[in-house]
Amino acid sequence: MRLMVPLFAALSVGIAGAAVAAEVPAHIKAALADKSRPAEDVSRDAARKPGELLAMGEIKTGGKVADFVIGGGYFTRILSAAVGPGGTVYAYQPAEFIQYEKSYGENLKKVAAALPNVKPIDTSFQTMDLPDGLDLVLTVQNYHDLYLKPFPADTASKVNAEIFKSLKPGGVYLIVDHEALPGAGLGVGDSLHRIDIADVKKGVEAAGFKFVEESQLLHAAGDPHTANVFDPAIRGKTDQFILKFKKPG
Repeated sequence: MRLMVPLFAALSVGIAGAAVAAEVPAHIKAALADKSRPAEDVSRDAARKPGELLAMGEIKTGGKVADFVIGGGYFTRILSAAVGPGGTVYAYQPAEFIQYEKSYGENLKKVAAALPNVKPIDTSFQTMDLPDGLDLVLTVQNYHDLYLKPFPADTASKVNAEIFKSLKPGGVYLIVDHEALPGAGLGVGDSLHRIDIADVKKGVEAAGFKFVEESQLLHAAGDPHTANVFDPAIRGKTDQFILKFKKPG
């Protein structure tokens, strides 16, 4: 049964089934209040709940983090302000996406040019090489893309292995995605742009990560889990899960 989530706390379900509230630290609140943020980004905060989400990532001022598949750079800009001038954000946009749609490459260049502590990476999924010693790798609404039909079958396992290598011991791997029905199979990543929570856990844990908690912060009760996320009837109103993993050590 899904639980209601307070506006300023991320209600999560830990591995022991206990409810955990993640308070939003001051530096993340300050990042969200940054006047340089585009108005379009700010207008999306109510639905995306970035403060509570990033609180789960345990990021600190001066941290070293990666935004895995940045899209338009919404989270990259928040992360940049949250880690501050002494921190670094590695903004990853896969070459496969840039080849498919040039705006992905343009977004990456635009964000990196505007924010001195953002370092762009645009290699392919297969050759991605993130810097080591990362505190956090965040990916939002893109994990299912690792199972798209055009990509090699080992794409997800290679990506998870690289992220495991790059995170420092105790580092956080935070995954947000559109939820599929249990047992739906990996094919729905391509057909519906969704993924079953169990499949995410299986793939990530196989790389060596430890599952920490699942949050219902972005739960949407009206989502049937059977529609393509780009369907106008459900777009922007999908049921999304948040899974937190850590590299042991």
